[in-house]
Amino acid sequence: MNSDIIQEYFKDLTPHQVEQFEALDALYREWNAKINVISRKDIDNLYPHHVLHSLGIARIIRFRPGTEILDIGTGGGFPGIPLAILFPEVRFKLVDSIGKKIKVATAVAEAIGLENCECRHMNVIEEKKRFDFVVSRAVMTMPELLKLVRKNVHREQRNSLPNGVIALKGGDISAEMQQFKHCSEVWDLSQYFSHPFFETKKVAYVSVS
Repeated sequence: MNSDIIQEYFKDLTPHQVEQFEALDALYREWNAKINVISRKDIDNLYPHHVLHSLGIARIIRFRPGTEILDIGTGGGFPGIPLAILFPEVRFKLVDSIGKKIKVATAVAEAIGLENCECRHMNVIEEKKRFDFVVSRAVMTMPELLKLVRKNVHREQRNSLPNGVIALKGGDISAEMQQFKHCSEVWDLSQYFSHPFFETKKVAYVSVS
């Protein structure tokens, strides 16, 4: 599946953004042959399963210019790189504890000329800076994630949602979200994207005050 699916759901892209999204296919295929950041059998689904999935976050918030985002466990650059393309006036820092994965994210970001995206090989425990939001395609539960990154969310508000953590999740997450019921929200991505992949996919948000 090609990049047309991105334009189907995001119709106000500039020609430059369209070019950047189109370039991802060849870049990830080339790098994935050397360093496996996407399952070999899943590379043909790059756009729905990885790029559009990352952009699910943009369905629940349009980050304002000047917003600063930390993407933890970014792997090959998800959700950070697609979001950085979509929001060129927002600053993104992508971190991962696995150096070879960050090598891929760095190379892709440089190849498409992303000037608002910094990639770093580090564990989030080492990150001292504060951001408006922490984003992640989370493999850990929301309580575990909050424990790690609460220190990285600052208090100054500049967006429609209060600062906090936004995670792309799958399946039934009601139990892990229970303790945050007064400061959280969950959106089903199936209400925004019709592709079958999104039937069980969600965006989970917890405010950090």
